[in-house]
Amino acid sequence: QWLIESAGFRVESFTSANHFLQTHYPGRLGCLLLDVRMPGMTGIELLEHLRQKNMEIPTIMITGHGDVPMAVRAMQYGATDFIEKPFNDEMLLESIQRALDNAQKQRDRSAGRANIAARLANLTPREHEVMEMVTEGRSNKEIANNLGVSAKTIEAHRAHVMEKMQAGSLAELVRMAIMVQA
Repeated sequence: QWLIESAGFRVESFTSANHFLQTHYPGRLGCLLLDVRMPGMTGIELLEHLRQKNMEIPTIMITGHGDVPMAVRAMQYGATDFIEKPFNDEMLLESIQRALDNAQKQRDRSAGRANIAARLANLTPREHEVMEMVTEGRSNKEIANNLGVSAKTIEAHRAHVMEKMQAGSLAELVRMAIMVQA
């Protein structure tokens, strides 16, 4: 705890995995540093529990008793790193920083997807159809023929889609469509 705090990180310690689970709330930004051997539930069991509950928390597993199968299992359950004791202090701090940076990037991507999904919700069913076909690379004329309307009508729908989606270009609209599908 002292090492991590000395690097400027805020640290909260827990006496056991159960203690952590009782106080954790979803959406909390942070990183777990777990030992394989802990009182009650092991670090690997906690990782497995978090995964079953779809609780994505960047986790670094440390151990003095590790082997390759254990490391593989920890990574399969979502550990971002697996460090054997004794470890280099700098290596641990770099791993924590990397885990926090990756968590922030993931949070930003999720917020971006939610923002785009909210914009999509404002489209009419016809605008959804037009957007889908536009992002597939179809021309206004092809879309008009497919939907049985005039090309001018498709131009109007396309303009509404661009405006509602706040897309400055077709490429940006395609990126949004891909981002929401990911």
